[in-house]
Amino acid sequence: MTGAPHWFWLGRASYRRVLADQLAARERVWAGGEGVIYLCEHPPVFTLGRSATIANVLDPGDIAIERIERGGEVTYHGPGQLMIYPIVRIGSVVTFLERVAGAIVNACAALGVGGIAWQRDPAGIWRDGKKLAACGIHVSRGVTVHGFALDVDTPPAMWRRIRPCGLDVPQLSVAQARGAPVTVEAAAIEVGPRVATALAQV
Repeated sequence: MTGAPHWFWLGRASYRRVLADQLAARERVWAGGEGVIYLCEHPPVFTLGRSATIANVLDPGDIAIERIERGGEVTYHGPGQLMIYPIVRIGSVVTFLERVAGAIVNACAALGVGGIAWQRDPAGIWRDGKKLAACGIHVSRGVTVHGFALDVDTPPAMWRRIRPCGLDVPQLSVAQARGAPVTVEAAAIEVGPRVATALAQV
């Protein structure tokens, strides 16, 4: 890429609808079109990546479960969580992940949350052993789909219904870390332009 991809705030949108949007955008990028970044929050859904085991869904209740092509284990998406889906052409996966993570870290700093950092293993954005954001991508013919999930203000009870990413680690939200409420849309407004700028030269 030579220019910054456009970013779009989709509001609250179903997981399947946004996945279809991602796959359509990937077709356009494969054909030579510009990349995009979709930002949204989903109604409650559990997603299982390629290496996931259903045993890590401890209490599914009536929440939908989607098996998808991204890497990684099980995670939860729902109200209070910002999804960041860059559909862009990349060279290095490591560089891509580091640039997106760095943009998210900078956005969190603008929201009043410091002391967080990207960590490759286990992958995510962390502070003091608590996970603030998870990632899981799929790359085909040099183009990414799926992406990052930033916990803005997810109800803690939802994390107790799974073993997030197959790990027994505490989760941390932006709202908890800064000690004040914040909306997903407000987080998206900080994250979107930073991710777009970070990916301008990937």
